Parts: sequence; structure tokens; C-alpha cells
Amino acid sequence: MSEEIENEEEKDLKEEDDSDFVIDFTTSSAINKVGLKFLLVYIPIFWFSGLVVASFWYGYVIGPVPWAIKLLFLPLLLLGFSFLFIISCLFFSKMLLIFINLIHAPKEGIFRAEKKNMDFEFWRLRTEIKKIVLWLLRNWPLPWIDVIAFRWFGIKMDFSSHLNDAWCDAEFVSFGKNVTIGQGAVIMSSMIVGNYLIIKKIRFDDYALVGGQSTIAPGTHLGEDTMLGAVSVTTLNQDLEDGWIYSGIPARKLKLNQYAETRRDIIQKVDVDEAKKVEIEHEVVIDEDKKHLLKHRRRSAKK
Repeated sequence: MSEEIENEEEKDLKEEDDSDFVIDFTTSSAINKVGLKFLLVYIPIFWFSGLVVASFWYGYVIGPVPWAIKLLFLPLLLLGFSFLFIISCLFFSKMLLIFINLIHAPKEGIFRAEKKNMDFEFWRLRTEIKKIVLWLLRNWPLPWIDVIAFRWFGIKMDFSSHLNDAWCDAEFVSFGKNVTIGQGAVIMSSMIVGNYLIIKKIRFDDYALVGGQSTIAPGTHLGEDTMLGAVSVTTLNQDLEDGWIYSGIPARKLKLNQYAETRRDIIQKVDVDEAKKVEIEHEVVIDEDKKHLLKHRRRSAKK
């Protein structure tokens, strides 16, 4: 079934004019055709999240705690309410996404980027819903909290991996252990090229590393202990082999990653030079009233 779909996609691509493939990079983080109908989904998310915060605020105001104590802890309370609002937005966004995915489930493939194409329209809708929550969490002081949102939206990753101020699409991306994404990098499991939307899964194996300001194209696979240099760009469906260093635009194989540890769960034995015996004479300071004890000890040793 999948082969038939791919053959149909290739046939459609061949039938199009060259003008349809003019490069017009539009990532899921910056859609150039955002309609008002997609922004309207923020209204129920913000509305219900605000009701949650208002309920806790009402309970705080009418509580039996004296007003002096309430005012004392007010700054801390406002900080907590802002965090509660963001978490509520995350929760209601997820509920809305579940409902949307029941209507039209997300899938990989190549689709026409036009309004009558349902895959394209629902992709835009899912992206807008996720984008607002990710933006709120990215501006929160805790740097690791955005991982909660990525996991909540379906990305396979744990807290050993790091997205250091990088943008990552919130679907069809999986991380291994201890994956590091540099600052300013862009991970795009979806991309618009010309008149087509491309959605392909991106996979990072254990200990993969992406340099800052790099761009990861849909379908990219970074192997274990693979490094991608800064300001590099991968191509569609590019496979970066295990234990190699890649760099450039497009990314090309440079050399083996000699710093990679193939067995990280085993403590490796390190050979060191033999220790050398060093004798240093120090002058010993003894109180006058204790010197007779030292003489007595020397006589005992001679006997």
C-alpha cells in the first residue's frame, strides 16, 4: 500500500511544471499564510486557562488568611499563577489536538500546499495550536520545561536530551539518549518547498550532536555518536552514519568522530605511568619542653 502511494506521489510530481518546485522555504515555525480561522483556536485555550487561574485567585482572595500575609506572598503567588496559566494552556491544547487528530490523523508524505488539501489544512491547524504553548514555555525561566511540552505533544525524548534555544517541530521527531541540539538550530520534520508540503520523520540516535544555527531537513537520520557541525544543512531523507562528523551546506562526511565512546556504560581502564617515590626533608619544630621525649625515644630505638 505504501509503495502505491509513493508511486502516485512521484507521478504527480513529474506531471507538475518546474515553476511548482521553486524553493520557498516555509517552516512550521513561520507559516506565511496563517489565516484568522487558525488564530481563533487560541480563544478557547486562553479562555478555559484563564478560568482555572481565576478560580484559584478567587479562593485566595476570600480565604481566611490575613491580608497582610496575602500581600506579603503576592509576588510569589503571581509567579505561580503565570505558571498555572501556561500549564493549563498545555492541557487544553492537548485536549483540542486529540479531538482534531480523531477527525484527521497526522501522517507522513508529500502533499499539495493548497487550501483544498485536507492534509495541508490540518497540518497548519496542528502547528498553530502547538506553537503558542511552545512559545509560552520557551519564555519561562526554567530551561528544561519545554521538554514536558514536547513529550506531551508526542515527541519521543527524555530529560537527558537538550534543545538549547533551538526550534523543533512538535511531531514526527524522536530523540535517543543524551542528544544535544545547539542554539539557533532548526529541526523541521515538515517543510514547504514550492507548492508542496513535505512531512517526514526525523530520528536522532543516542549521543547525536547538532551544532548551532544548523538546519535539519525532513527525513534526516543522525546515527549514534554522529556530530553535525555548526551552520550546516542536511538534505531530504539524508542518512548520517554512526560515529562520523558532518559539516557544510549540504552536510558532507568529514572524518570519524574519534571522541565518541562506543561503550559508554563501561568504565574504561586508563594506564598511567608508575608512581615515583620522592623523599623531601622537612625541618621539625619541637617545643623545648618536649625535646627530652624525643631523646628518650632515640635511646629506646638504639637498644
